[in-house]
Amino acid sequence: MPTRARRPTMVDVAREAGVALRTVSRAVNGDATVGDELAERVRQAISRLGYQPDERARQLRSRRTGTLGAAVRHIADSHPALRAVDEAARGAGLTVVAMSTEDDEAREREAVMSMCARRMDGIIIEPIADSHQYLQPEIDSGLVVVAFDRPASGVSVDTVLSDNRGGIEQAIEHLTRQGHRHIGYIGDDERIYTGKERATAFRELTSAIGEPIDGRVHPGPVDRGRIAAALDRLRSGPDPVTAIIAGNFETTIETVRALGPDFGSTALVGFDDFALADLLRPGLTVIAQGDVEIGRTAVELFQQRLTDPARPVRTVTVPTRLVTRGSGEIRPM
Repeated sequence: MPTRARRPTMVDVAREAGVALRTVSRAVNGDATVGDELAERVRQAISRLGYQPDERARQLRSRRTGTLGAAVRHIADSHPALRAVDEAARGAGLTVVAMSTEDDEAREREAVMSMCARRMDGIIIEPIADSHQYLQPEIDSGLVVVAFDRPASGVSVDTVLSDNRGGIEQAIEHLTRQGHRHIGYIGDDERIYTGKERATAFRELTSAIGEPIDGRVHPGPVDRGRIAAALDRLRSGPDPVTAIIAGNFETTIETVRALGPDFGSTALVGFDDFALADLLRPGLTVIAQGDVEIGRTAVELFQQRLTDPARPVRTVTVPTRLVTRGSGEIRPM
């Protein structure tokens, strides 16, 4: 077998530049006390030799890996908040390692503990488990954890949430202004924080304007058959709904699929924006979450906690925004 070429070392750089080993070390680590002339000689030697600093040695010295874990529900789907986390992290010189939990508690714990074993500086998690107390020993040892989209239970960590109640209120007010009084809701499973928050907000806000909620609220797993059946119940009977609010991106997609050729006959407002929503006919009206702000805020909270571990725990709520495109502006017949 051919032998692998030896990688240049810091000793080689010092010899090439004609400086002390300590000078190379200080220059590589950005020490401002290294004079411009010496720093330039070191840079030129590094360029000529193709030297790459030993990242593992740097990690041992600083006790930081420069890596940030991200445990999210569905990594295979479009995930704007994760994209924002990645962009903000790269801007801060961090590497993001993402894993998917698929709404499974065991899979979430496996992913998170795998990240802990790799000694990442922190984990940004989209929580799904009923309890995250298993993370407390890691947090006590210095791991930074930031939850987004929903709180982590059993541990006190910085959190970024969307204004779920405010978003549902925006949707109801908008449909009411279009003349709708009979509004239905199809949402995510209420065992999930956002699913429960949005369904609860719909019940409370609908009751507050004097409208009945019996038979109007249909939370549950994002299953094509369930959503089609819920839609059929809402649109049939003696008092059918004239408008629907879909509780998240996946539910909106399945509701549009179930409507099929009838899409456009019933007003629809989705919670979460997504690519191609504007290409539907009519375009899909949505309650857009501040995904970029959520991702950026999560990374900022991570950096602040890393710098000052004793700072008070914060929860940041990001406002939602109504985006009108046509489907939510259909008036009742």
